[in-house]
Amino acid sequence: MRLFLWNLGWMVLAAAWLGPLPGLARSSFAAHMTLHMLIVAIAAPLLSIAAAGLRYDPVKKVPALFSPIPASVGELVIVWAWHGPGLHHWARHDLLGFVVEQSTFLAAGVWVWLSAFGGERPRSRGRSAAGVVGLLLTSMHMTLLGALLALSPRLLFQHPHGLSGLSPLEDQHLGGAIMLVVGGIVYLAGGLVLTGDLLRNRLAQPTSRAGHSVVQPATAERSS
Repeated sequence: MRLFLWNLGWMVLAAAWLGPLPGLARSSFAAHMTLHMLIVAIAAPLLSIAAAGLRYDPVKKVPALFSPIPASVGELVIVWAWHGPGLHHWARHDLLGFVVEQSTFLAAGVWVWLSAFGGERPRSRGRSAAGVVGLLLTSMHMTLLGALLALSPRLLFQHPHGLSGLSPLEDQHLGGAIMLVVGGIVYLAGGLVLTGDLLRNRLAQPTSRAGHSVVQPATAERSS
């Protein structure tokens, strides 16, 4: 299963970067946002979950650099910065800008997902809880940015035309909706998976304590 996720993650990256989206993103904000979501919300979690807990998982080696909440804040800064007009324009019209943007998007996505799912096995309750907070925080800021883009009454980015005949404003609204739905749902789902781990661990602990309390009186009777 890990090998399948790992290969699928690289296939998604190849489709995103070698397919038509980079060319379309020069003139369509919706294409840009589709490319963005493929990197941070599809490829990054696939690669991170496939590598989590393995021998070369960097979370095991330097756990202090992979704290889920700071990673989430770091991704917030990176994502919002690249959606400022200046950096967005640079990435859209310059190959170097595009490479730097896409590299930082992938690095930020892997940083967040590895911080949440990586590390020693079984995961500690503290790391799982921090992972829940980090992924839900990321889901919230993705939802907020997507909503701002989808509901804005004016153009925030000057794209020549929209995707599939849409007007530039409609194209921007579509891009915001893509981020709102895909980004919000994927990070929320990751947080819910970790929440399920926490609940299972919580339910397992009282059972073991109860079993211990039953055994103790029997041991006391035999010793008396």
